[in-house]
Amino acid sequence: MADTVKENRLILVTNDDGVEAKGIKFLTEIAQHFGDVVVIAPDKGKSGMSHSVSLNEPIYIDKVSEKPGLEIYACSGTPADSVKIALHKILKRKPDLILSGINHGSNASVSAIYSGTVAAAREGSMNGITSIAFSLLSHEPDADFTAAAKYVQVIIEKVVQNGIAKQTCLNVNIPNVPENEIKGIRICRQTLGKWIEEFDYRVNPHNKDYYWLTGKFSNFEPSAEDTDEWALNNNYVAIVPIEVDLTSYTALKDIQKWDFNL
Repeated sequence: MADTVKENRLILVTNDDGVEAKGIKFLTEIAQHFGDVVVIAPDKGKSGMSHSVSLNEPIYIDKVSEKPGLEIYACSGTPADSVKIALHKILKRKPDLILSGINHGSNASVSAIYSGTVAAAREGSMNGITSIAFSLLSHEPDADFTAAAKYVQVIIEKVVQNGIAKQTCLNVNIPNVPENEIKGIRICRQTLGKWIEEFDYRVNPHNKDYYWLTGKFSNFEPSAEDTDEWALNNNYVAIVPIEVDLTSYTALKDIQKWDFNL
């Protein structure tokens, strides 16, 4: 992997699987080809935290390691906390780029709503920082990220060269197949679908009832070829641009016609 011109670039790397996850270590290695890197990530797995922040408990930061061009910190808070405290307390200046991931597991379709990895990138875009979330479709702690390397680097290079629209981040999902089976990159929209939840009833050793959340994803449009789920199911890397603005402009026009005169 050839070094890219670093141009005094400062890069913040984070995730939701925790600072010791294999995916973030892999992403950190790639990020160092683009500039100086500061890693600030949860001290343990915080998957499914979405954009939650710590309002009722303190946030602790511990320096894990430091060497020229690379600092690593563990944060007791959420992925969004990690970005916020990085911007306000840890970094000496505003970073040029925020990279989140590489997540262990898909963040395609509505999973992007629940994802702490995607939320960290979204927090970056809210602060005017070019941000990308990366995910590999494998939940295995020892997942093989070799095939993802080429695509992660290419996407970062393109973003560095071209930038991203304001208040927008990229949600990148990579199929878990050998590199020679990945067909390329597709720019997609988010698939319409939902998780069909199931709650597995159990009893703990103290005879206390509890439930364990499980479920499966239901794709509402499996034949739509412009979606991230279709791309991934057909061995393409899927890139979905995500905006901070949650306004439904279609509904806005309809509701503006309503008569609210009381």
